[in-house]
Amino acid sequence: MMHLLPTHELLAPWLRINISMNIRLSFLLLLLTCTLSVSGQPFAKKEITRWEKQAQRVQIIRDKWGIPHIYGKTDADAVFGLLYAQCEDDFKRVEMNYIEKLGRMAEVKGESALYDDLLIRMVIDSSDAMRDYKQAPRWLRKLMDAYADGVNYYLYKHPDARPVLLKRFQPWYPLLWTDGSIGAINTDDISVAELKSFYTGNMESFGNTPFPKTPKDEDEQTGSNGFAFAPSITTSGKAILYINPHVTFYFRPEVHVISEEGLNAYGAVTWGQFFVYQGFNEHCGWMHTSNYTDIADLYIEKIGKKNGKLVYQYDGLEKPVQVKPMTFRYVENGAQKNKTINALFTHHGPIMTRRNGQWLSMKANNRSMTGLIQSWQRTKATGFESFKKIMELRANTSNNTVFADKGGNIAYWHGNFMPRRDTAYNWAKPVDGTTSATEWKGLHPLEETVHVYNPASGWIQNCNSTAFTAAGPSSPLRRNYPPYMAPDGENFRGLNAVRVLKKGSRYDLDKVIAAGYDTYMVAFEMLVPALIKVYEQRKKQTDSLSALLDGPIAVLKTWNFYSAENSVATTLAVEWGYKLLPTIQKIQIVEDEEAGQVEKTQQFIAQSTNSRPDDLLGPFAATVRELIARHGKWDIPWGDINRFQRISSDLDQPFNDAAPSFPVGFASSTWGMLPSYNARYYPGTKKRYGFNGNSFICAVEFGDRIRAKSLLAGGQSGDPASPHFTDQLEMYAKGRFKEVLFYREDVERNVERRYKP
Repeated sequence: MMHLLPTHELLAPWLRINISMNIRLSFLLLLLTCTLSVSGQPFAKKEITRWEKQAQRVQIIRDKWGIPHIYGKTDADAVFGLLYAQCEDDFKRVEMNYIEKLGRMAEVKGESALYDDLLIRMVIDSSDAMRDYKQAPRWLRKLMDAYADGVNYYLYKHPDARPVLLKRFQPWYPLLWTDGSIGAINTDDISVAELKSFYTGNMESFGNTPFPKTPKDEDEQTGSNGFAFAPSITTSGKAILYINPHVTFYFRPEVHVISEEGLNAYGAVTWGQFFVYQGFNEHCGWMHTSNYTDIADLYIEKIGKKNGKLVYQYDGLEKPVQVKPMTFRYVENGAQKNKTINALFTHHGPIMTRRNGQWLSMKANNRSMTGLIQSWQRTKATGFESFKKIMELRANTSNNTVFADKGGNIAYWHGNFMPRRDTAYNWAKPVDGTTSATEWKGLHPLEETVHVYNPASGWIQNCNSTAFTAAGPSSPLRRNYPPYMAPDGENFRGLNAVRVLKKGSRYDLDKVIAAGYDTYMVAFEMLVPALIKVYEQRKKQTDSLSALLDGPIAVLKTWNFYSAENSVATTLAVEWGYKLLPTIQKIQIVEDEEAGQVEKTQQFIAQSTNSRPDDLLGPFAATVRELIARHGKWDIPWGDINRFQRISSDLDQPFNDAAPSFPVGFASSTWGMLPSYNARYYPGTKKRYGFNGNSFICAVEFGDRIRAKSLLAGGQSGDPASPHFTDQLEMYAKGRFKEVLFYREDVERNVERRYKP
């Protein structure tokens, strides 16, 4: 019989962290490290010869923007050249992405990153990736081999590259990260802090309440936009796709990969991956936006002890809790240390935390070989039916997809990997883990997922928002789908996209770009009138704030809600808005657990104008005072403090008010403007500097001949000595696009350098 115990008694023996100081092991590790560093690059002559032979089958042409066009005889040759070119542009970012996915950040950053590593290793098992590599179809193994060979050949050819940790890349690494999304790891809102508190046995300080969730601060308001335009609303009668990911700057470079086996993909690749993640070929294009679709679930486990071992209840049986010791290395004060953490698992997945006295495990699908296959195959799709067949693999776990092709089709899928569940349960909350009734029941067929094909409206938009406004009046209906399939609420970008697209027609590339760069901030269309209303009411009672706020309020009264470099109103509104965010994000709307940004803001305004005017006025007064303290005046044009600067190759960019920078008229997409530019103050700066937002942006028109324009944050190269480190910086700040060189004859007319790896 299972003996249920209080949580603290269960935690003590099983969640113990062991600090290993085994001298013999440490000596062997040190000896191994010294051997590698003394002997130079650990590559065999046989493999070097093989790499050199493959390099002869690859040609890289850098165009006038430094964009690499990689031509290979086979797909594997193109992948080999692609990874070599990526390493040339920014090896630091290639390496760091895989240090993170291997769960080895603590070896670089120290003990502070240990629980980030624990989370990664609990949800991404390297042994599973190794197994999948061995079982992969031969064509896929060739690509993964070429991936590793391309990076390792670069390291062989560039001994000065000095890897931080990974001196040799393994061909199974791509199976750790099988889509290219910046937010590919789904933990159903379990935070690293919550995981740490559980695995250190430190839950008592939180009592029996859920771990407090910290609202995202201003520099985490991210997202992406994807638009598609049907031939019925374009001047050329051809479909147009607008690709607009919002990610950390320099997270993705611009590339073009071509082979004699049918590969011809142009777009953005995530550092260290071998497939174009957001882009197009001569037939069609694809843009991914992240979503809140429920693809990870928390299970309430009933844990006890039997014969000295942990067990859990399931369908009336007692099943053993699996204990996986995980050892982590980290450096502290120059000395290497090890920690072993006993991670716990049920058949649902890892046990992640305890809330309300309940142990929670998590079921998710954070990597799969099928996902990697889908990521590659879509780059070779030949049109709508071909792309739809690839979508039927149903392994894209973190993305919506906006699509267009040269046949004039446009389409949208809200998610792709979609487990079928019993709708009697509320899947937005943890469900009972003791019964098989809550198990996933296979996957929904593609046609059962939320989608839009060739809408009568002629356009599609998604801005990480609800699927049910994706095509205006032609959008899917919420009532036709289970709640877990599309729980996303509406955000201000979604509102603005619908506002812009529903009134447009006769689109060409330039008009599409103009629509994508609409800087109207819908949030302040709601917030500013509320502020003015409570200010006028307060003035009737007391004029104590008049001297401070009359001028700023007068500026906001005449504002058109567009962000601009010369706009003082933008400065006042955005600085004030950031002070409101924590309160808005805490708003709970009981009847709508998945309420979005718009609903929460409307509720906040209703509360503030009716009974809590200081929630609006207090932060605004504080904003004006802070501007005066920082700059000596409050009437600062937005471009004076909102800047774009790139002065270092460091992964964590330093910023300096004394160094050159460019004014930017854009602001965070949080407020509803479509081009996102997240900027913040850094220690020692009086200006905001951008770090996230529009990155690779592209508008592409499909037809017998591709026409496209693109823009990249800063430039292609991560080397400050390269002319392509900042050659697109001013263009980026102004939203001026370059012509994409897609055809070989156009590339040949703009060659900067031609070479073999």
